[in-house]
Amino acid sequence: MYSDLNGKVAVVTGGSKGIGNAIAKRFGGEHMSVVINYHTDEVGAQKAAKVVEDEGGRAAIVQADISTEEGNKKLLDTAIHEFGGLDVWVNNAGMEIKSPTHKVSLEDWDKVIAVDQRGVFLGSKTALDYFVSNDKKGNIINMSSVHEQIPWPTFASYAAAKGGVKLFTKTIAMEYANQNVRVNAIGPGAINTPINAEKFADKKQYDKTVSMIPMDRIGTPEEVAAGAAWLASDESSYVTGITLFIDGGMTLYPAFKDGEG
Repeated sequence: MYSDLNGKVAVVTGGSKGIGNAIAKRFGGEHMSVVINYHTDEVGAQKAAKVVEDEGGRAAIVQADISTEEGNKKLLDTAIHEFGGLDVWVNNAGMEIKSPTHKVSLEDWDKVIAVDQRGVFLGSKTALDYFVSNDKKGNIINMSSVHEQIPWPTFASYAAAKGGVKLFTKTIAMEYANQNVRVNAIGPGAINTPINAEKFADKKQYDKTVSMIPMDRIGTPEEVAAGAAWLASDESSYVTGITLFIDGGMTLYPAFKDGEG
């Protein structure tokens, strides 16, 4: 545990399942107060809140559309009214839609960009406004992906969004570094989450994915959550503007791992 996190307040978007769920639970284990955002999965959010409280933290669940200003304001207002303020904001909520790019509808493109990019902007803007207006030390963690670096055919909207998150993170990290606000991203690789459940249930697809990872295994949401806890803590107090890849080495160009080429 990171003792400095005890009693701090965090907002975690998309906290009802997958990586966001694991981050909320880890923050509970750090005895933090956590605002768990969900869009449709209220049951998942309630279960996460119970674990947070069982681990020694405090929790509130909030239904909100993080692609809107109103949704993000609702999350901040809950953090202030329920727990007295805000210390850490995690822009985790995300989605992906698979399609050959020439077949992608404008509607589907906009859906992905709205959540994966606009949601990160609006969440960060909401947190930054609170931190700056209150002259308060703050921390923002944006959930990116290995696909901010690795092209991903048939997922152009997702890759475009995550590429934007990369430079958005670096830009605001530089902009607010001298105002005691740290901003970092996490770039997960192949993680065993509900969004990947169907794909990994296919042994052929699972084995193919593992072959692309130098560590020869799929990662867990808890391993990503451990990275989030470190970035949220003062143990990373001199770290800002990075993407922390938690990917088993996927970004190391594994096709060259045998020294060929």
